[in-house]
Amino acid sequence: MPERNMSERGTPGREMPGREMPERGKAAQPTVRTAEGVLAGRRRDGHAVFRGIPYAQPPVGAFRFTAPAPPLHWDGTRQAVEFGPSAPQSGPAGTDSAIADPAGAGRAADGNWLTLNVSTPDPGAAGLPVLVWIHGGAYFGGASSDPMYDPAALTAAGIVVVSVNYRVSAEGFALLDGAPPNRGILDQIAALEWVRRNIAAFGGDPGQVTVAGQSAGAGSIAALLTMTQARGLFRRAITHSVPAYHCTPALAAEVTAELAARLGTLPTAAAFAEIEPQRLADAVTALSGDLPGYRERWGRLAQAGIAVCPVVDGSVLPETPWPALTGGRADGIELLVGHTRDEFRLFSVMTGRLGSFTDEDSRTALDLFAPGAVGPQAYRASFPEATAEEMLETVYSDALFRIPSQQLAHANAVAGGTSYVFELALPAPVLGGVLGACHSLDVPLAFGTLSSPVGAQLFGPEPPPEAVAVSRELQRAWIDFAVKGDPGWAPYRPGRHLTRVLAARSTTVPYPEDASRRIWEGHVPEPFDLP
Repeated sequence: MPERNMSERGTPGREMPGREMPERGKAAQPTVRTAEGVLAGRRRDGHAVFRGIPYAQPPVGAFRFTAPAPPLHWDGTRQAVEFGPSAPQSGPAGTDSAIADPAGAGRAADGNWLTLNVSTPDPGAAGLPVLVWIHGGAYFGGASSDPMYDPAALTAAGIVVVSVNYRVSAEGFALLDGAPPNRGILDQIAALEWVRRNIAAFGGDPGQVTVAGQSAGAGSIAALLTMTQARGLFRRAITHSVPAYHCTPALAAEVTAELAARLGTLPTAAAFAEIEPQRLADAVTALSGDLPGYRERWGRLAQAGIAVCPVVDGSVLPETPWPALTGGRADGIELLVGHTRDEFRLFSVMTGRLGSFTDEDSRTALDLFAPGAVGPQAYRASFPEATAEEMLETVYSDALFRIPSQQLAHANAVAGGTSYVFELALPAPVLGGVLGACHSLDVPLAFGTLSSPVGAQLFGPEPPPEAVAVSRELQRAWIDFAVKGDPGWAPYRPGRHLTRVLAARSTTVPYPEDASRRIWEGHVPEPFDLP
């Protein structure tokens, strides 16, 4: 939030970013001069943190549903000590803003949603590697302030860490007449442009930027690989659990029309701008909860349970990343890709369905998500002993996360990049191990936040030694990859498929989900479409 000693000007200035001289004394706030003005942060555990920095103007009023507008400049010193609020949340967390955004609860109404945070070992340094974190949340939730994303361990290793809030749910991804699609991803591009413009003032190297994300964050990064607007904004990428969540314009338009009908308005940007943001987010929550009833109309989207996601519109997002990379329409880069062994287990547990899936549920999964005409038969032949529940979890884990991740690594290598792959096989120790190595288990491991609220739910109040060891290995892989582009194991190459399996005893072996890889060979994840 703006402080009282700060005033903003309506037009950009021409000041060059640089470091301000700190006041004398250990209690002095660290300050930096960015291209937009001077920021004062705070010291934390021997490094400096700056929070709630605007990288674009608040997307409300005249800027609602537009592409992100450049941030305003300010006079004086802006206090950057509190996280900015996230965009209105949909989904289960959206019903409790303190859960969805623990630092910004109650402050989202001002619309100052497009902010980022910087944690730096030393604002007076130069040339430090930079990691930009793009949070997950199924494209309709999440916040950079989540304690699970605490960057302290990475910063202590010499990395400048930037975390980004962006528009989610309908604000960021609903397809609206009169508005650019994929606004949430355009927000991320604006944040990366801010990093290129300003990160040197925090000790970072703008030519040594690694983008990292999990789930929807990883899907966003996969999209960024194909987008001309993002070219040159990062050097390397880390993607955990890349989702196959894309939508055709025809289907996205139907979803918007249904939202509009429920809200009693028109499916246009002008009409939606009259709807209070949290009311709109709540409408997405309600529609997502009702999606099973739309299976005949919306097919795989209804079964996946997410009403809004990136739209392959042919302009902002020309195509999905897999054919773009293999077809030579996107360049390969240095890429670290991972997924968990039991991706879908988290959703089975969260929905209360674990142990209750039927043969009919399994057939639905195969019919909707197995690739090609012979996909269902191929799964049955490859997993002849699987129960209905085991088959369902295998198909959903493959189709929604594991295969999109593996194929991104493959496509990047075909495009001339260098890919490294891991699978997390260490199961969560809580609840008798029922969660397995589930979706999101890798995030607190990578950040070293096993004692955060989510980390404690997954690893217990006293994480077992093997979890601590895997956390250290994954953190080291991130750090080494951000510094030199090599996480510490052999790259994944077409024909070899070497993969690091993170477990109590980690090993590098051929891709462990090879049976699924063979089923999907020759097929790429297709955008959700009308049946």
